[in-house]
Amino acid sequence: MKKKILISLIVICLTNCVKAQNFPVNVWLHDEVDMPKYVNDPSAHAVVLNEYADARLDNTESDGSIRLVYKYHVKIKIFDESGIKYGTIEIPLYNNNEVAEEVSEIDGLTAYKDNNGVVKTEKLDPAKIYRVRENKNYSTAKFAMPGVKNGAIIEYSYTIVSPYFESFRTWHFQTGIPKVHSKYEAHIPGFWTYNISIRGDLKMTSNTATLERDCFTSHGAKSDCSHLVFEMANIPAFIQEDYMTAPKNFMSAIYFELSAFTNPYTGTVNKLAKQWSDVDYQLKHDDNFGSQIKRKDLLKDRILPIIAGKTNELDKAKAVYAYIQKTIKWNDYYSLGSSNDGIRKALDNHTGTIGDINLSLISALNAAGLTPEAVILSTRDHGIINKLYPVITEFDYVIAKVTIDDKSYLLDATDPLLSFGMLPLRCLNDQGRVMSLSKPSYWMDITTPQKENRIYTLDLTLQDNGKLKGTFTIYSKGYAGFKVRKAIKKFNSIDEYVENLDEKLTKVKILKSEVTNVDSLDLAVSEKYEIEMDAYNDLNHQKLSFNPYLFDRVINNPFKLTERLYPVDWGMPSETRFVLQMHLPDKYVVEDPPQNIAIGLPNQGGSFMVNYEPGENSFTFSHIISFKKSIYLSEEYSYLKELYNKIILSEKTEMIFKKKQ
Repeated sequence: MKKKILISLIVICLTNCVKAQNFPVNVWLHDEVDMPKYVNDPSAHAVVLNEYADARLDNTESDGSIRLVYKYHVKIKIFDESGIKYGTIEIPLYNNNEVAEEVSEIDGLTAYKDNNGVVKTEKLDPAKIYRVRENKNYSTAKFAMPGVKNGAIIEYSYTIVSPYFESFRTWHFQTGIPKVHSKYEAHIPGFWTYNISIRGDLKMTSNTATLERDCFTSHGAKSDCSHLVFEMANIPAFIQEDYMTAPKNFMSAIYFELSAFTNPYTGTVNKLAKQWSDVDYQLKHDDNFGSQIKRKDLLKDRILPIIAGKTNELDKAKAVYAYIQKTIKWNDYYSLGSSNDGIRKALDNHTGTIGDINLSLISALNAAGLTPEAVILSTRDHGIINKLYPVITEFDYVIAKVTIDDKSYLLDATDPLLSFGMLPLRCLNDQGRVMSLSKPSYWMDITTPQKENRIYTLDLTLQDNGKLKGTFTIYSKGYAGFKVRKAIKKFNSIDEYVENLDEKLTKVKILKSEVTNVDSLDLAVSEKYEIEMDAYNDLNHQKLSFNPYLFDRVINNPFKLTERLYPVDWGMPSETRFVLQMHLPDKYVVEDPPQNIAIGLPNQGGSFMVNYEPGENSFTFSHIISFKKSIYLSEEYSYLKELYNKIILSEKTEMIFKKKQ
C-alpha cells in the first residue's frame, strides 16, 4: 500500500554557498558502454545509470526577484528499439499572463560503439532544440538526442528558472524504467516553510538535512538554509497494471507544499496552509460553490412541478435526480464549483461542468425540501488526497449526499444511465470531504452499495444433426447493468445492438432476441436470445464438442507481475454466475465430465467454483466467480493471480460429447 511521511519543515534561505554533489559529466565506464542488459531487470528497455538534480531558491541579479533554480542531469543506457524513445526529451514549462518558467543551459551528448568497437560521441545541436506552445498556460521544450541506437548511452542536462517558488519541484524516484542511482538536493531558506511528503514503499539510501549558514542574501536580508538530500539506489521500474488508481499514489517520490512564507524585506508572515475551518468558510462563501446551493428557493419554480404528487422524500429525491440527469448534459469538464454563469444558466443551456450539474442537483434537492450536502473528492486518475493538511487543489470533483430515513445516498447526475445512488467508477477513490452548510466539514468513505453482477444461463439441446439449439439469457445488475446500457446506447436501436452482437458471435446464430429494462435503471438489464450453433465434429463424426463460454470468456490473466506493491482496486465487489443446462440425445454421453472445483481467497475475499451434476440424458454445469471486496492488498496479489490462472484453464476446456459404444 501507499506510504506517506509528512515532514513539517521550517527552514531558512539560500545561494551557492555549498557546492552541489553532481556526478561527473560525460564519463562512461567500460561496464556501462558494454552493458548488454540491466542485471536487476533483464527485461528493461533502458536504465537510468545516474540522475541528479539541485533545486534552490535564489534572487536574480537583474531585478532581485526571487526565483526557483532547478538544475537537472541524467545518464541513460539504451538497450533495444523500445528504449530508443527515451532519447526524445520533453521539458514542460508553465506560464501565466505575467511571468513564465524559462529553460536554459541545455546540453547533451550520445556515446556508442561503432562497428569496430570504438566509442564514438555525438553532441546535441542547440539548433535542434525547439519550443511548442501547448495552451495558454503550458509550453514544452523538445529535443531528440543525436545518434540514439541500441546500446547507446545518452546524457543531458538543463536548468529551469521558475518564478513560482510556491511550487517547489517534485522529485520522482520511480518512473517507467529502472534506475541505478538517483539523488535530489534541495536548498530551502528560512523565510519559506514547506510541508514535505514522501510517497511510495521504497527505502531511501540517504535522507539528510544540514544547515547552510548565510546562504541567502537579498537587499540586506540574510538567512540560513536547510540543505536536504534525498538519495536512492537500485530503484525498480514502476509497472502499471489493470485495476489501479492513479500511479502517483504509489510511485516513490518527494512532494513539497508551501505552507508559509515570510517576506524577507518586511518580515510579514503569509500563511498559506489552512485549517479545514478556513476551507469550509472559503467554499461556503464562494460565489460559484456555497452561494449556488445555500439558496433554497433558487430552483423552486422548476422543482415544484417535478415533485408534485410525490408523498415521500425518497420518491421526491429520485424525481429531482432524474430531472437533473435529463436536463443538463456533461461537457466533459471537471470542476468543484459552477461556471461563472451559475447553475440556472447551466439548466437553461442544458450543458455544464461536473460542478454545474451536481451543484444544481444539490440546489434542486434543497428546493424539494430535503437537506443535501456537497461532497468534494479526488477522482481515481487525479490521486489520493493527503489528509494531513488541506490543499484544495487535491480535489477535482463534487457530488451530492442526501440522507433519507437514516440512510445516506451519494449521487452523481452527470450520466443519464446511472441509477439513483450509483457513482461512476471515476469517483470510487478512498474518501471525500462532506461540505455541510450547517456544520463543520468531515471525511467519509466513498464507497458504493452496488455490485457488478452478471448471470448467464444457457439452456441447450443437442440435435441429431449435430447442432445445438436453445436459449441464452443474460441478467446484468448494478454496475454490470450500467456497462450494458452504455454499450446498447452506442447504437441507434436495440436491433442494431443485437445485429452487432450476432456478427461478433461467429459460431452462433441469433434467431430471436428480447432485450428489456434498458431504461429502467433500478432493474437488471435482461437479454434473452434464441440461438443455434454448430458443435465441432471430429473426422469420423463420433464426437462433438463446444466451448460454452460464449460471452466474456477470460483468456488473459490481467495480473502478470511477480510482485505488485500497490493494491488491486476494482472499485466494487463483483459476481459472475454461469449456468448451463444441456439436454443430450440417447446416443450421446459426456466424455471426461468437468471436475468440480472450489477455490477460496484468504479472509473470505472471494471464490471460484465449478460444479457438474449429471442427469438422465442431461447435465447441469455451473461456474461462479465471486470477488467480495473492492480492494485487495498487495499481499493478496499472488492469490488473485493464481485464481485467474485457474479460471482461464477452466474456461479453455471444451465439452466433448461422444456416441455410445
